[in-house]
Amino acid sequence: MLALMVNNRRYELDIEPETPLLWALRDEIGLTGTKFGCGIAQCGACTVHVDGVATRSCQLPVAEAAGKKITTIEGLAGDTLHAVQQAWIAEDVPQCGYCQSGQVMAAAALLAANPKPTDADIDAEITNICRCGTYPRIRAAIHRAAAMASR
Repeated sequence: MLALMVNNRRYELDIEPETPLLWALRDEIGLTGTKFGCGIAQCGACTVHVDGVATRSCQLPVAEAAGKKITTIEGLAGDTLHAVQQAWIAEDVPQCGYCQSGQVMAAAALLAANPKPTDADIDAEITNICRCGTYPRIRAAIHRAAAMASR
């Protein structure tokens, strides 16, 4: 049995320790907002926070996540949407939307570490892939969320 703390809730899972965290979240816990994209930690669709750090969950063994605080897209918002989620809506970022949960999680981690990122900071840190090419809107949404958080 492995214990995971996901979105401030404890889960006891009877699962192989080498199982990727992504599959524990989706198949065992039922949190399907985190998406499978490439399976090799390149695209970022599977991004979650592990102890506040944006992490590609498709390659992280669940045993390495045990005892750490995991936040998925379902747990990002509190009583209201997170500033990044609000900015995503205001900037009309998604097209197909498949990568968006990972993009939002990466952006939220970036802003937690760097509240006023430049375009160069965003380009360097947000390495998630968007097949629809909404990068200009993603950048605008990150700047909007940064401005919202500084108020």
